[in-house]
Amino acid sequence: MTTASPHAHGVHFGRADVQNVGMGVGIVLAVVGVLGFIPGITTLYSELKFLGPDSRAMFLGLFQVSMLLNVVQLVIGATGVSMSRNGMGARNFLMGFGLLYIILSVYGLIVGVGSAANFLAYNTMDIWTLLVLGVAMIGAGWLLSRHLADDAQTR
Repeated sequence: MTTASPHAHGVHFGRADVQNVGMGVGIVLAVVGVLGFIPGITTLYSELKFLGPDSRAMFLGLFQVSMLLNVVQLVIGATGVSMSRNGMGARNFLMGFGLLYIILSVYGLIVGVGSAANFLAYNTMDIWTLLVLGVAMIGAGWLLSRHLADDAQTR
């Protein structure tokens, strides 16, 4: 049980806001990774390939997916849940994997969606979603962890 007041520097349920956000992002990404393997949620499921632009399967009818992309999302999500056990881990997850998502979206813009170098099977919606998600993750990691050092010093 924590002695912090319910709103002292964003502490809720014994966890800092950055931990809650990191955990939430991790859970959502893991669920998306799993749902990418479920026919019906993923349309054209019979066209799901291991990797590359030849995979025509579409998650929610919007996002082109491959088996590799689903596994990557699942692993990143599980990593986020694990790292969000403490504030600095959650911060590092949000900022590190947010940067990775930005890098992957820029890579997708450079190589193009039809290129053989598009090994994760991105379409345009994937690229822009990853860019927005990456920026949001970095922003959340930075904004919500500004008080972590202050909190550690007062304990």
